[in-house]
Amino acid sequence: MLKGFKEFIMRGNVVDLAIAVVIGAAFGAVVTALVADFITPLIAAIAGKQDFSALKFTVNDSTFLYGHFINAVISFVLIAAAIYFVIVMPLNRIAERRARKVASGEPDPDPKPEDIILLEQIRDLLAASQGSSGPSADRPMPS
Repeated sequence: MLKGFKEFIMRGNVVDLAIAVVIGAAFGAVVTALVADFITPLIAAIAGKQDFSALKFTVNDSTFLYGHFINAVISFVLIAAAIYFVIVMPLNRIAERRARKVASGEPDPDPKPEDIILLEQIRDLLAASQGSSGPSADRPMPS
C-alpha cells in the first residue's frame, strides 16, 4: 500500500504540480504586496484616497466594500500581465524559433521522446487505414 503511494507521489507530474502550486502561492503573495504597498497607494495618491480598501457604500444598513474588490482586480490584472510577459511570451518565442529551425531543415535540438513518436506513428497508421477503406466486420469502428 505504501509502495503504491510512494510511486504516485514520486511521479514527475505530481511533484511538478506541487512545486507549481508553492511557487504560484509565493508569486501571488509578492504581487499582492506589490499592489498593496506600491500600486494602490500610487493610484490612491492620484485619485485622492490613501487606501482603496476603505472605499465603501451602504444601502439599507448593508455595507459594500468595493475598495477591496478594486484591490483584488488590480492584483489579478498584474498577476495575469506578469504571467503573460514573463512566461507565455518567452515560451511562444521559443516555440516560434524552433518551428522556423525545423521548417528550414535544421535538426531539432530537443527531439521528441520515443513514446510520443511511436504514438504519432500509430495515430497516422490508424488514420490511413480508416481513410483508405471503410469499416470491416473484423475491425470495429472506434468511438
